[in-house]
Amino acid sequence: MNTVHPEESVSLWSATVEMPEFLPLREDVLVDVCVVGGGMAGLSAAYLLMKEGKSVCVLESFELGSGQTARTTAHFSNALDDRYFEIEKIHGRDGARLAFESHTASIQKVADIVRAENIECDFEYVNGYLFQDDRNTEDTLKNEYEACQRIGMKDVVFADGNSLCFPRQVQLHPLKYLRRLAELISNGGGQIYTHSFAEKFQGGKNSFVKTRDGFNVRCQSIVVATNTPINDLLAIHTKQYAYRSYVLAFEIPKGKIENALYWDTEDPYHYIRLESDTVLIVGGEDHKTGQESHPEQCYQRLERWARQRYDFAGAILYRWSGQVMEPMDALGFLGRNPGDYDNVFVITGDSGNGMTHVTIGAMLITDQIMGRKNDWENLYSPSRISLRATSTFLKENINTAAQYADWVTTKSAESLGDLPFGEGRVFRDGLQLVAAYRNDNGAYHTVSAVCPHLGGVVSWNTVEKSWDCPCHGSRFDCHGKVIEGPAVSDLKSVDYVEPAVLTERVSPVLQTYSADDMSPV
Repeated sequence: MNTVHPEESVSLWSATVEMPEFLPLREDVLVDVCVVGGGMAGLSAAYLLMKEGKSVCVLESFELGSGQTARTTAHFSNALDDRYFEIEKIHGRDGARLAFESHTASIQKVADIVRAENIECDFEYVNGYLFQDDRNTEDTLKNEYEACQRIGMKDVVFADGNSLCFPRQVQLHPLKYLRRLAELISNGGGQIYTHSFAEKFQGGKNSFVKTRDGFNVRCQSIVVATNTPINDLLAIHTKQYAYRSYVLAFEIPKGKIENALYWDTEDPYHYIRLESDTVLIVGGEDHKTGQESHPEQCYQRLERWARQRYDFAGAILYRWSGQVMEPMDALGFLGRNPGDYDNVFVITGDSGNGMTHVTIGAMLITDQIMGRKNDWENLYSPSRISLRATSTFLKENINTAAQYADWVTTKSAESLGDLPFGEGRVFRDGLQLVAAYRNDNGAYHTVSAVCPHLGGVVSWNTVEKSWDCPCHGSRFDCHGKVIEGPAVSDLKSVDYVEPAVLTERVSPVLQTYSADDMSPV
């Protein structure tokens, strides 16, 4: 296994699996359900609905599994990141019990699918261990153990004085699992289209999803499974918040650590698992999207943390980062989209437990579309109001509002001549805010720094080479093309020319590009 270039962001999963290819949508189609998003959430929902006899169409903006499914560490766990004693405070004991039962059921659903379809995806049952961090003086383990006992998790025990053991957790290779789901959907008559960006959504009696290329999927129901909803302007986005999380995969000798899932109680916390017994996967160092000036230091801190605890860790094989949507009250938003027609559904708010949350979402929405009662419906309702989480709501939205100060504080740039190759910068040019990227050949590409979702000012992410919005987590590639919602359109191209007196001493030519083909104009 080769090590990656130190500047690359490539997950182990993407590097070891080739996903099946599908064509873009090139004609109008009619189906029972249109699923938007070709990751774990979308394909799980499409598979379960197809098994119920529904005709399905999946629209994916890029390639299957190219979003957060390729950037997870694939912990299928009923040991939740937000802790059951905290969930109990917000949702009550019955809510915490339903959370445990639903996450356990989602693990079982994945196990049933793997067995029934004979999916080769490195599926394993493993123990999970929650460790008390040395710097955590609170009684986290004691509180969590007592909460687990109250809600019926009787098999959770103290492994030693410093950890809780959660048995029968699951790990697998997420893209191997997803690849087979895609094949099953396609072979079963489902339609899958990639590079088909869903741009317009209409629920109700004459429901349809329209792609950027102008083709319609007419349907009876719509499921939006795009990590964060791209069909909403505001409804969900004030109740969940985008965070970046970082992962390193180290080469290790076989047998040096028990094959299990591990989590600590630090803030931000760390999460660990193995792959193939010789790769140690370590994640953490979370921060709000677009609000870290030096994200490369997150990798440095994560590596230092890992090597201090695992002195046998060898070369870094892969590194990557992903986007986690943190809901205000610790549980995902799964079901009917608030303020919309009853036949429009969303799967979002993974809260660090994306693999189980999205499977719950697929199961719950399948029941809703089929007209069946589901005991989890109210707990995960996207329309719910959680008064006990008001402090989190206020804190996060005050933070979001503060990001708009960049409209005032962003400074003008005397010159772009000192901008390093392969990097970006936001600056003021008169009344407009400009995001400038300098490519590896020294040429510049300039776009508006204003996010088209709700007007936040993007910031440069040096490790992913992207423009990230600090308000609601929209992300754009270095040329301004949208790669992650809630924005559904690109950053606008702008014309910018260096002052003549400065241009003479800047050797590269400043170029602007057309939004369509990125060719110089």
